[in-house]
Amino acid sequence: MPELPPVPTLLATAVEALGGTARTGQQTMSAAVAHSIDTKEHLAIQAGTGTGKSLAYLVPSLRHAVESGRTVVVSTATIALQRQLVDRDLPRLAQALEKPLGRRARFAILKGRNNYLCLHKINSIAPDEPPETELFDAFAISRLGREVQRLNEWASDTETGDRDELVPGVTDRAWRQVSVSARECLGKGRCPFGTDCFAERARAESGQADVVVTNHALLAIDAISGIQVLPEHDVVVIDEAHELVDRVTGVATAELSTATITAAAKRCTKLVDEGELDRLEGAAEAWHELLEDLPPGRWADLPPGGTQVLALLRDAAWTVRTALAPPGSSAPQGDPEAAAARNMAVAAIEEVHDTAVRALTAFEEPDAAARRDVLWLAVDEVRGVARRTLHMAPLSVGGLLRNRLFGASTVVLTSATLQVGGSFDGLAATWGLPPHTTGTREPADSIRRVDPDLANGAEAPSDTGSMRWNSLDVGSPFDHAKSGILYVAGHLPAPGRDGLAPAYLDEIQRLVEAAGGRTLGLFSSMRAAKAATEILRERLDTPILCQGEDSTGTLVRRFAEDPATSLFGTLSLWQGVDVPGPSLSLVILDRIPFPRPDDPLLVARQQAVQSRGGNGFLAVAANHAALLLAQGTGRLLRSVNDRGVIAILDPRLVTARYGGYLRASLPPYWETSDPEVVLKALHRLSAAAEN
Repeated sequence: MPELPPVPTLLATAVEALGGTARTGQQTMSAAVAHSIDTKEHLAIQAGTGTGKSLAYLVPSLRHAVESGRTVVVSTATIALQRQLVDRDLPRLAQALEKPLGRRARFAILKGRNNYLCLHKINSIAPDEPPETELFDAFAISRLGREVQRLNEWASDTETGDRDELVPGVTDRAWRQVSVSARECLGKGRCPFGTDCFAERARAESGQADVVVTNHALLAIDAISGIQVLPEHDVVVIDEAHELVDRVTGVATAELSTATITAAAKRCTKLVDEGELDRLEGAAEAWHELLEDLPPGRWADLPPGGTQVLALLRDAAWTVRTALAPPGSSAPQGDPEAAAARNMAVAAIEEVHDTAVRALTAFEEPDAAARRDVLWLAVDEVRGVARRTLHMAPLSVGGLLRNRLFGASTVVLTSATLQVGGSFDGLAATWGLPPHTTGTREPADSIRRVDPDLANGAEAPSDTGSMRWNSLDVGSPFDHAKSGILYVAGHLPAPGRDGLAPAYLDEIQRLVEAAGGRTLGLFSSMRAAKAATEILRERLDTPILCQGEDSTGTLVRRFAEDPATSLFGTLSLWQGVDVPGPSLSLVILDRIPFPRPDDPLLVARQQAVQSRGGNGFLAVAANHAALLLAQGTGRLLRSVNDRGVIAILDPRLVTARYGGYLRASLPPYWETSDPEVVLKALHRLSAAAEN
């Protein structure tokens, strides 16, 4: 194979073909990614909005894949970025680089099996029974029927069976009627629809691809299960890496409720003897009685009687599991429909059994900071019925990521927000990477010294070497100090627990009036967002939209189309709004987005850090807030021509000792606490936008 052009040449070719312009940050980032792949050292790279980071990591990834014959996995957190990569960036890039690479690069998208429509299930298996809370809810049942009918019609039209391509979407309950998990699947060889299976087709395509685009959840499943889900690969690029820990934690979290046990038992009806099912249902009743007498909150140990009930549940579930199909035995040949029903029953029962075992063993380690899991009881109201559920989540996923991800591949992690408190070490610790202070050289300098035209720079392997990683902030094309004002309302009282204070509402009113609308209001709770919307609609002449009144996509589109409109909402808007231009010149944050002080998992993580002599508040709560602050304030500048104000109403950002740590996580905006300066600036921006 002839030698391929170096990464800078390929990047320049791609930028020219796509009609772009050279960007220093993009060039620096592509060289750093190429160096990371060559040296097999992990890389954390922060690239601000407008850098063109997708192209910066795709070009060296494609070059490596074509040259080595090995697949590169690109993992994202959001559907929007997956679609951008697969539908726009990769097709255009493959065409632009076909000649210099010697062939057209191949790419594919791969998701978990339950994201694809199952042809066997939609053609042969009756829908699940509705849960007890829906038995008398005619509207819920009729809606489910309409959605399943839609899915049946869509099944004959879709080419991919990918849930994300169904617009508008359907509820999770409807989708479960036409999809299966990996445990429930019959397998390509036994399924009558195996040759046409959407999930198998996607997997086959990924096996032939140079770049496979997936999501953090499937990446976690691949790491946690020990079963190879993704194709063989030696490089992983993780975009939106600030979301990685939360997504992996979500995949590794289990739940145990009376409803899940009962649903599993129902799947086994007619497949095992009634006596075995009676024993399982008796264990479910015992579990229900145990939880009914317990208050919600974190468990420091199993409650009185918990060991006995969980052991009863474990043994009853295993008896049913063995009756369904003895572990290790091959599934009987015969009716595929019966085999599929048995597979689903086995999967449901195994989940109950494994979760019971996990709860039973959770407190074997006497040191709470060294335990694997955090357990807590939550009480949720579903259609007026209180539902009590035991949740189990890993105290840390750092060890898992270190062993299964960083220990197996070269990993590049990137996002617009990776530095907290001005350092990469905060996030690196949650990924299982050592702090930079243990390294032998300054990471950013080592990357800057790299000549991307040189040959492979990997060092000889060493038995004594530790896990090495580099970091780099390539900056942003925006001049933050000239484009944005960071206004902290230091004169306001500290936020309380009783909703928005009148002074906060008055401040929001003045700011929105000065901006002429054009405001994205980001609130720490939906209650606060709705209260502000209701009160300010009566005070303001400009319209206000509130999250929840329509789909988020529709609301954002209406907000972008009418500059006089404001949009108020909560967490998903902190990261999901991209509105460049004059429709957005003011972003308001009602308070520092600290996690809830009663969040059992985060409290446990803080205590674990403190038990090791660290600062649990900074390592967990402040880092969480810093990332969200950076994401929320990042909604303001989406193009180089944007101008505006970020108004943070929480005075603690300038009065509390941790305020400087949080501000160090933000770009270098021009800062002020003078409301008159800000109001005048907003009036000028509004006037300029109208002329």
